[in-house]
Order: sequence, then structure tokens, then C-alpha cells
Amino acid sequence: MKSDVEDLMPRLLPVEYEDSSADLKLDGPPRNPQEYLRQVQLEAALCPEVVVAEIDPKKLTKQQTVNASLAGCPAAPAGCCPSLSWQQRQVANFSDVRQSITKNRQHWSSHSLDDNVSMPDKRDEEGWTRFCLGELAYQDLLSSNAVWLKTVQVGFPPFLSIVSRLSQSEVLSVLEILGGWFEEQLFVPQLGRWLFALLACLEKPLLPEAHSCIRQLARRCAQVRSALESQDDDNLPALNLLICLVARYFEQNDLADQPE
Repeated sequence: MKSDVEDLMPRLLPVEYEDSSADLKLDGPPRNPQEYLRQVQLEAALCPEVVVAEIDPKKLTKQQTVNASLAGCPAAPAGCCPSLSWQQRQVANFSDVRQSITKNRQHWSSHSLDDNVSMPDKRDEEGWTRFCLGELAYQDLLSSNAVWLKTVQVGFPPFLSIVSRLSQSEVLSVLEILGGWFEEQLFVPQLGRWLFALLACLEKPLLPEAHSCIRQLARRCAQVRSALESQDDDNLPALNLLICLVARYFEQNDLADQPE
């Protein structure tokens, strides 16, 4: 006799079997495909229609905190927020740069690299960090939580002959690697140049992982900017530019600077 479930739900895989299933053992290996499918059906029939989870209320705390970052970028310090007209000019200039790269990509990628240029595998985080930023040494200062950065050897600039060779998956991979490095370290001009070049090569529409990567990048730039002590800091224009491009060009509008 068919079960109530079988009456309501037609079988997707009809199975021919004997009326008696007394000899069928669920704990033994099936002897043929039909027996395997019948075992699956019988196991499903044995599952209860309603399952109630047993929860001990004493193990639940009265106050539970969930940390979720839904906010945009930290506001710029006084005097550090770029004007709307400045942001619009940067977006227009950036669009021209992207069009030029797209138009001349084949030309630049056909240029041979110098003998000393060896591009790492896209999964080589340490290799790409050294390739882009050089050999960097870090030493915790005993007097504070700041980080002392010393450039031992300068990395390769983001020449068009280099970035034009990167596929989209490689562009995103290097962006994620440099973004991860930036999460733990200070901003340096060489990092800004590479981030700008990679964003210029990042194609639209963005993949979900690209959205997450560039949004985190903009937030980190805003976080570093919020700690600047002066509006004359040399890194301020680069930080403003990266935030602007992510927010205005790539349409992450909730992260955009809003001048008063």
C-alpha cells in the first residue's frame, strides 16, 4: 500500500519492486539499482514529518550581541572631504583612463617584459606583495602600537605592459591580496598606484566578490584617512581618490563622501 506522501507526491523515479519488502534490509548494501532506490524510499518514509529541536533555555544568554558592519565609510575629518565637483572630475578622468587601457590593451600586452620581471602566480600572496610593494620589513615599536615601515627594495610599478597581461580573475586576486595587506599595514604611495591601476583594469559589471573587495578597500581608506592629523598629509589625495572611484564610478553610493 502506498503511503500518504506517495499519494500526494508523484515519484520522479518509479521503481518496480515486490509487494512485500520484508526481506529488504536498510543496513545492508543494495544488490542492484532498483534495490538501492527502494532503500532510499523506505528511509524517507521512516523520517518523521515534524521534527522538534530540543533547546535548553538555560544555555541562552539574556543579552546576545551580533556584530554586523552595515555603516558606510567613516566621515572625513574637517577639511579633508573632497568637493562634489572634484569627485566628478576624478570619475571622468578615470573613465578616460579605462577606455584608453581597453583600446590599447592588446598593444601593451604584446610588449616584452624585461628579463628581471617575473610575474607571480595569482595565488602567490607573498610573491605578489613583494612584486608590487617591494621587500618590506616591519618592526613593532615598543613605545606605541604604531608600525615602523622600512622599504628595503622598491617593487615594480604597475606598468601597462604588466597590468594588461592580467586576466580578470588575476586582477581581482591581486586586488584582494593587496587589500588584505593594507588591512594590517600603513598606506604607502606604491600601494596607491597599484590599487588605481587594478581598479582601472577591473571590468564592469562587477562580480559579487569584486563588490566585497572594493567596498572593504574604500572602508579601509576612510579608516586611515580618519586618523590623519593634518589636511596637508601627502596621502590624503590618494585616499580620497580611491574612496571616490569605488563609491562614484563603481556605484557604491552609500560609501561616497557627502560634502556639506
